Amino acid sequence: MSKKKLLRWGVFGFPLILIFSQCLNFKKTDQRGSAYAGAAACMNCHSNIYSNYLHTAHYIASQPATEKTIQGSFKQRINELAFNPVEAVVMQQLDSGFYQTKYEHGQPTVSRRFDIVFGGIKGQTYAYWLSNQLFQLPVSSADGRWTNSPGYSQAEVDFSRVIGTKCLGCHMSYAKQAPPGTQQFYGSTQAFDKSSVVYSIDCERCHGPGEEHVKFQTENPAVKEARYITRFESLSRVQKLNMCAVCHSGASNHLLKPTFGFKPGDTLSNYMTIVKSNAPANFKEIDVHGNQMALLASSKCFIGSNMDCSTCHDTHVADRNNLSLYTSKCVSCHNSNTHNQCKLTNTLSDKILTTNCISCHMPALPSKVIVVQQGGALVHTHHIAVYPDETKRILASLKLTSR
Repeated sequence: MSKKKLLRWGVFGFPLILIFSQCLNFKKTDQRGSAYAGAAACMNCHSNIYSNYLHTAHYIASQPATEKTIQGSFKQRINELAFNPVEAVVMQQLDSGFYQTKYEHGQPTVSRRFDIVFGGIKGQTYAYWLSNQLFQLPVSSADGRWTNSPGYSQAEVDFSRVIGTKCLGCHMSYAKQAPPGTQQFYGSTQAFDKSSVVYSIDCERCHGPGEEHVKFQTENPAVKEARYITRFESLSRVQKLNMCAVCHSGASNHLLKPTFGFKPGDTLSNYMTIVKSNAPANFKEIDVHGNQMALLASSKCFIGSNMDCSTCHDTHVADRNNLSLYTSKCVSCHNSNTHNQCKLTNTLSDKILTTNCISCHMPALPSKVIVVQQGGALVHTHHIAVYPDETKRILASLKLTSR
């Protein structure tokens, strides 16, 4: 190589080598600490599972607010929600983002930006940052339509509801607490480091820190057995139930410390005091954030078996509304060889029976907190039982009568 070419290569090539070497050595740090690899690291080996998981309720438990993640419409005439004769909230898309703006007597008075989206299956609610404190926006959405946020008065616009550690512990994978700024808003003392937020309920919330696992499996590709990571199947029944109960045992529990630190196999009582439920008497009161764990535990199916949440639910797959799948779970135990078959076997067709077990035995009831003008979202109770009134309703809807 001539000196001229060598010099040219050195001028242009050395910076490229430096850039590539920095890329190869670059390691994205997870805000939870060096023991965590981050969900993106899981995608390399578990691409199918990861791609399916993106469509689950756990994944969309929280997301940054964008045009793609916000479900409500910002088109004129359908972007407004009236709270009373003089107050309304208008959803607006501006160059700086998406906003909810309160109008009083036709004049704008308060405007807050959509910063975080929570949920997206039964409904969707939103939060905004005010300095380093987080508050809920007064308007949510259900079925793509705007409605007042759960529990909010339909007569008054309120921007002051605090979103704290308890809420984020079930809707995010991490948010570091921070001291509130010199100015505290709406009396809130809860504040967070916005740069620390890890959205979604990600892989490591349920499988534990994965950095050591990723390192070992990458360096030892011939080893197919998972090392240095928690497999859900390896947990005891109580540990499995505790893992789910962190977020599915009701919103009335008393938090002892942030549940971001809860790892598979930990003892739930170290993180919260569970408020006892009067299940099954309150099955009709079940709603979003309800105590599904207590309702399931009060069921005869649960008491008489070794079932846990994963018996029916695969958290890696969006299997909601797949009634045939849930029926197959029921039939795996309730068949002629082990348990009595459905009493409507000779009344209903096989086609109906193979898709309607939970319609009768885990009825879906209208939500009292996610409500729009045309009705509310439906929430299934997890107390498995015989509900004669629900059975009659199902039969009536199918225009069938018992023989």
